[in-house]
Amino acid sequence: MFRRWYAEAERAGVPLVESMALATADRRGRPSVRYVLLKSVDDTGFVFFTDARSPKGQELQANPHAALAFYWDATGRQVRVDGRVTEVSAAEADAYWQTRPEDSRFAAWSSRQSAPLNSRSALLARWRKLRASGHDQIIPRPPRWTGFRVAPRAIEFWARGDHRLHHRERFTRTREGWKRTLLQP
Repeated sequence: MFRRWYAEAERAGVPLVESMALATADRRGRPSVRYVLLKSVDDTGFVFFTDARSPKGQELQANPHAALAFYWDATGRQVRVDGRVTEVSAAEADAYWQTRPEDSRFAAWSSRQSAPLNSRSALLARWRKLRASGHDQIIPRPPRWTGFRVAPRAIEFWARGDHRLHHRERFTRTREGWKRTLLQP
């Protein structure tokens, strides 16, 4: 159902259809949310990539549970996911890394994501220097740059309804498979 709704949002021209809110919490349960980009989805979960030293990377390593939310206004639909998080394999991270535009790979090497920045011009100079010296070379994946997979424990599908009588279905993973529950708006 997620893949079908995602494809319908793409056909409807939703900009950044892959954009999803990612909610994490630190060891003490303090929440944090930000948008990231979905890079793949399959039967094992929803995958995104980031610098493991970033706040989200550190929070996911300390508390491996997260929630995701997709909202596509053009189709009047929202999908919520929550589940356990695991780091993707090095081979999977390497494979995705090679699909990134070259300039984005240099950017990942140039930046320590979310760390304080003294000067934007220094960051850009670092990026330009790496870019100038790195053309015609294979740009390896930084060891700190990885992906995370959210294996859903529950997925809720919400469809906008007239008079705020929205349609909501929650699928919860059980030992026997997925249990479907209709929810009131």
